[in-house]
This record gives sequence, structure tokens and C-alpha cells, in this order.
Amino acid sequence: AIIAVDPTSPFTGGAILGDRIRMSDLNLDDDVFIRSMGTRGSLGGLAATTSAVLKILDACAFDYIFIETVGVGQSEVDIVKAADTIIVVMVPGLGDDIQAIKAGILEIGDIFVVNKADREGANQVVLELRMMLDLKDEKSGWEPPLLLSVAEQNQGTTEIVEGLKTHFCYLRESGQLEVQRRERLEKELWEGVSRKIYEQIIAKVAQDGQFQYYTDRLIKKEIDPYTLTRIILQDIFKVR
Repeated sequence: AIIAVDPTSPFTGGAILGDRIRMSDLNLDDDVFIRSMGTRGSLGGLAATTSAVLKILDACAFDYIFIETVGVGQSEVDIVKAADTIIVVMVPGLGDDIQAIKAGILEIGDIFVVNKADREGANQVVLELRMMLDLKDEKSGWEPPLLLSVAEQNQGTTEIVEGLKTHFCYLRESGQLEVQRRERLEKELWEGVSRKIYEQIIAKVAQDGQFQYYTDRLIKKEIDPYTLTRIILQDIFKVR
């Protein structure tokens, strides 16, 4: 199964969902299920409902579930909350070496792949990435492999699949698989609790008709946002 996440326009709210177009051959494969999703304003590289869709697909017992994010920038690293193994794919000619340093993807990648390795500049990307990986302080015991591929020609895909299997075996045998999944569930639980508390606070303030009053006080500089926040929470939860 494949979950393909595409960015959404901040102006129209629409998404092209081009990932599905690129995988047109797989659309005809009865053994492959593709679910395209737009971010719909969610940050972190995934859609807000990606986690729920992932659980459904997991219950369907697919052999593999691949999640393609919108990409990794300085904050689009929510994939660490969803996947057991993270593959960072880089291509020559896009300044990925600089992006790797900016985004900190060295910290999230379990497997690194330089795709379109037949292009000019691929060797330079490999060299720079290998140097950065050598400098990485790896404490988990897993050394991320650096693989080459030309996906359009189906070159290197076998090695990538083998890398996935090897990493999964490492996680299972070292006990990290259970640890990671437990941590993800704990984070998901508290994020859900935080979201519900936020919704209840907004609903309570809206019900009391205080939005305009609070905003007016801020505009008139009668109070600062931090003090007002404390007052609102004290009023709602009746605590000091």
C-alpha cells in the first residue's frame, strides 16, 4: 500500500496529487493500493489524517506500507511519528547537500538513497553525503547505508528493499521496534488530548462571547497576550 501526500495550495486549498499520476502503472496493479492525500494546511510533511489511514491499512495486513511525504524541509519531519524505517531520497542538482544540513535529515534517516544516480553531479552528492554520515554521532547502533538508484530504469530497487528488510530485522532483534512504536503511541495520545483541550477552550470562549472583548483589550494594549492567556485558563479550569 502507498500513502502519497501532496502539498495543498494555501490560497485555494486544492492539491494536484501528482504522485498518483507518476505511479500510473501501479494504478492498474490489483495488488497495490494507493491513497493520495493533500496536506490541507497541516504542517510536518503529512496530512492530518495520515495516521488514521495508516492504521486502517495496517489492519488490512499489507506486506509493506510506504508513505511518501511532501518532502523534508526545516520542519517537515512528522514522518518519524508514523514510520518504522525512514528512507531519505536525494537527487543531484537540487542542492540537497545543503538541505540535509538545514533540515537535520541526518537525524531522521535510516537509509539514504541517491536517486537518478546516472545524472551529472550524482557522485558529488554521494561524496558529500558520505562525509556527513561519517561525521554523524550514531548512538543507536545502526549505521545508515547509502544506496544508489535509477528508479525509472528499476536500478537499485532490489538493494533498497533489502535495506528495508535488514533495518526491520535490526529493529526487531534490538528491541527498538517496540520502543519506537510505544513512543509514537504515547505522542499520538498526548497530541490528541492537547487537541481536544484546545477545542474545548475555543468552544468555551466562543460560547461566552468573549472573543471580541479579549481582542479589544489586546488592541488597546490594556493587557499582554501572556497575561490574558493565564486569565482565560484560570477562568475555564478554575485554578490559580
